[in-house]
Amino acid sequence: MQPATRQTPLAPRPARHLALVARVAPPASASPCATCNLHAECLPGEGGYARKRVRKGESLFRAGGTFDSLYSVRSGFFKTRIALDDGRDQVAGFHMAGDMLGLEAIGAGRHNQDAIALEDSEVCILPYEQLLGMHMQRPLHRALGRELARDHGLLMMLGSLRAEERLAAFLLDLSQRYLAGGFSAREFHLRMTRDELGSYLGLSLETVSRLFSRFQQDGHITVQQKHIRILDAGALRGVLAQALA
Repeated sequence: MQPATRQTPLAPRPARHLALVARVAPPASASPCATCNLHAECLPGEGGYARKRVRKGESLFRAGGTFDSLYSVRSGFFKTRIALDDGRDQVAGFHMAGDMLGLEAIGAGRHNQDAIALEDSEVCILPYEQLLGMHMQRPLHRALGRELARDHGLLMMLGSLRAEERLAAFLLDLSQRYLAGGFSAREFHLRMTRDELGSYLGLSLETVSRLFSRFQQDGHITVQQKHIRILDAGALRGVLAQALA
């Protein structure tokens, strides 16, 4: 597996059309903790939080499981999926370093989705009762706000954007998320399959493959299996501008 190329982070560009909450990119040499939503409140001198390693293909939690902790992704990549009534699985999201998992279970006390590692990963285990301490409520609310913003962005994308606009939005969003983690915004490796990406975007596998080929032919990106290089981010933003016009 080819790792994402690191480079000195640049200031992220505004992206009103994406389900993004602006994050300041840490230096490329920063520790994985630097992107964590609770970094400022986690005190290593007091022991910090327990960590858990999750191998590729293994689940961090399953739908129906009892909720007692949130999880902050320290390294690696996860997908969350929901079982639909017709028996199919719907990919609900992709999560990388700095993201939090398990927020959807706070209200019901049980998870309603599976969280599966797409590569060998590590998370910090955040006991929910501990997070309810007064000094933790503000960052927890911020994390909930980010989760709601992403859910709203996905609904907007599935409901109002055409197929090519959905893929352009996804690539630009992922580019900015890599940048926020101290990686290259222009060159990265997709951890998900095209089938999983299609499930997330509400597109067929054939449509996703066709759009990747079209974007490459148009000079927007280059594609080598799962390795993506963005050649013209402005052109991808132009694809989205048609939806915003």
